[in-house]
Amino acid sequence: MSETTTTRHRAKPSLFDREFRSLSIGAVSLCSMIAFEAIGVAAGMPAVASALDGMSLYALAFAGTLAGSVVAMVWAGGDCDRHGPFRSMALGMLLFAIGLLMAGLAHSMLLLVAGRIVQGLGVGALGVAMYVAAARALPAELHPRLFALFSSAWVVPAIVGPAISGWIVEQLGWRWLFLAVLLLLLPTAALILPPLRGKSEPISTTRQSWRMLPWALLASLSSVALALSADAGMWMLLIVLAAVLAIVISATRLLPPGTLRMNRGLPTVIALRGLNSSAFFLSEAFVPLWLHQQRGWSITAAGLALTGGALSWSLGSHLQSRMIRETTRHGWLARGCLLLVLGIGACMASVLGLLPEWCMLIGWSITGLGMGVSFPMLGVLTLKLAPREQQGIYSSALQLSSALATSAALAAGGLAFALLQEYMPTQAFVSVYALAGLFAAIAWVNAKRTLPAD
Repeated sequence: MSETTTTRHRAKPSLFDREFRSLSIGAVSLCSMIAFEAIGVAAGMPAVASALDGMSLYALAFAGTLAGSVVAMVWAGGDCDRHGPFRSMALGMLLFAIGLLMAGLAHSMLLLVAGRIVQGLGVGALGVAMYVAAARALPAELHPRLFALFSSAWVVPAIVGPAISGWIVEQLGWRWLFLAVLLLLLPTAALILPPLRGKSEPISTTRQSWRMLPWALLASLSSVALALSADAGMWMLLIVLAAVLAIVISATRLLPPGTLRMNRGLPTVIALRGLNSSAFFLSEAFVPLWLHQQRGWSITAAGLALTGGALSWSLGSHLQSRMIRETTRHGWLARGCLLLVLGIGACMASVLGLLPEWCMLIGWSITGLGMGVSFPMLGVLTLKLAPREQQGIYSSALQLSSALATSAALAAGGLAFALLQEYMPTQAFVSVYALAGLFAAIAWVNAKRTLPAD
């Protein structure tokens, strides 16, 4: 009996079995690199924008990455179905590397933004390819363990990333925020690409993703145009109106019916993911900038605020995972959205001088806690409410909603900031947090609509 039990135990597959080890380590390493780059750049961008005299394009450096990822996500979904994950993974790595090199060597903010857009194309393709690679190359019983490692791969960079990026900027220079990640990309590619060769297994599809690609491109270009419209002079109003209209029309094509109207059930779940993401990431981009530019904190010290938000996000995620009863979870979804409102409100009060500047750290920690509670709950609700045969479609819509809304919010917030920051810096920051607070408040008010009517 003991021998049989031992044999069965050894037969149980592991992510680190010889046939899966390279892919597992490579995928987790890649996820960690993307996380370090994203979080490190968020903490170090004030120094980058100052060095390149590009404060007017500050928000576009974040919005451009998300805009590129929207296009790549839609393209990679169809490409992976037809050709397997190898081609999308390889192209995604190439684009990510080119974008890192462009940003690291940029001598103007415009060139850096262009590099960030190319990075976004790479990250969008890599995100889709990693999930498809897991589905094609690993047994189904290993998927939950790999996805758990993906989540863990974001936790450590979120906690230590801001401090490391502050040290890099102050000791080595801001360019190494990009170039250091580039140096690590080659060994990661050597781990993850070889196991994916031959994993084509083309699947018959309706080609829906290819029909969505022009709309994704339109939404991305419109977000970029919106962010750049501050320099358009007499054409600014026309460009703003056209860009906003194009983003709304594209969203109606890319997202499930009823999302923009917040119909009860899944449409509201998907809308809330976009609202919460846009509120959080719009605010996050300007937390270290305000502390560094307006209060004279060092890049490392300003990054501590982001670390606090990451820690509280992790705490919120842990707390929600222990909630079993559906009524409890639904009640805390609304409370998580409310915490976002309160945290962003505290950040805005700090900017206005109603609270001491160190309250920005407390406010951001409250915001992170609200995100940690609500963000995973929306993912669970999506899988629960979506028909089994459409879980992939709605999971993709959830990611698209987040990327679309956040890129548009960063573009709009960046436009307001660019128009005000030279002459009214306080009002410039207030406009950003007011817009983010509005998104969070809409999510809170509509949280009760996430469950369908009885």
